[in-house]
Amino acid sequence: MSDNSLLNTATSPFTHDVVSVRKTMIQVQYAAIPALMAHIYFFGFGITIQWALAVLTLLVVETAMLKLRRRPVIPYLADLSGLITITGIVFCIPPEAPWWIIVSGVTFALIFGKHLYGGLGYNPFNPAMLGYAFLLISFPAQVTQWTLPAEVSGHYLSFMESASVIFFGHANVAIDQITGATPLGEVKTALSTGVPVGATLNSATFGKDAFPIGWGEVNLAFLLGGLWLLYKRTIRWQYPVGFLSALATMAFIFHQIDPSTYAPVSYHLLSGGVMLAAFFIITDPVTSSTTPKGRLVYAIGIGIMVYIIRNWGAFPDGIAFAVLILNMFVPLIDQYTTPRVFGHKK
Repeated sequence: MSDNSLLNTATSPFTHDVVSVRKTMIQVQYAAIPALMAHIYFFGFGITIQWALAVLTLLVVETAMLKLRRRPVIPYLADLSGLITITGIVFCIPPEAPWWIIVSGVTFALIFGKHLYGGLGYNPFNPAMLGYAFLLISFPAQVTQWTLPAEVSGHYLSFMESASVIFFGHANVAIDQITGATPLGEVKTALSTGVPVGATLNSATFGKDAFPIGWGEVNLAFLLGGLWLLYKRTIRWQYPVGFLSALATMAFIFHQIDPSTYAPVSYHLLSGGVMLAAFFIITDPVTSSTTPKGRLVYAIGIGIMVYIIRNWGAFPDGIAFAVLILNMFVPLIDQYTTPRVFGHKK
């Protein structure tokens, strides 16, 4: 008689790893930790205060809206889905922005970007980008004046100084000394006055090879967290690959055509919220395409739109508007990229 004791078999039902909304949100927050640490190192503790305000606003608004919709509060809050919304907004606004900026942005995002459509899973637009776009249009001065990295300004804001700026609008140093335009805004403004890109990229805001100090490191930290999300299969590869490839290709082509007007690839990939968008924003499964080919089309479209808005639009960075525009095209993208069912005619 043969010995089958080493042959371990099991019959159905088989158990699988449960991928819940809560688990996904927790993984996303873990992945954002490197960027948070880099942000604190270069821009001070303001982001921690903004995060606390965002969480408090999230709890108040979510509770109020769930009660209005007659939904159980605790189970809906427990899925932590609102965290990805506040993550996107907190990292997009200046760390020393007035307290009411983050409160307004999160409130608008949750009400008009999520609950107005029926809650999680029914919203056609990315709530975080909707909230940020609202802030850009309504309060452009407060949202586009960023705290400069300590290496550039020569002053590192302490926690108390950050709190003083956020809640009272003043600090121990002149506000103009520690704030200024982002690298994207600096280049765009310089170009409008006839200054070539190369001259701006040699300013104190940039390091070697057009590397934006502070913003570059934060983007690399988001890249690190994003690669971990890919490894954990929390997000699909088509999103970051399509988006970054399209943006890099556009930047390379136009820089070759006219390097005095169009910035190099490294500038575009490491400025603004590119890596945040690539791995944390456009990967939202609710508001993005659901087919493999569609995800690539969707991501490539966002990359192209970001480049167009950055160079010829009214705002220095076009991520929020690019995402919202492509959100509108998702049903059409899905319609033309849905795989044909076997045995059915096209």
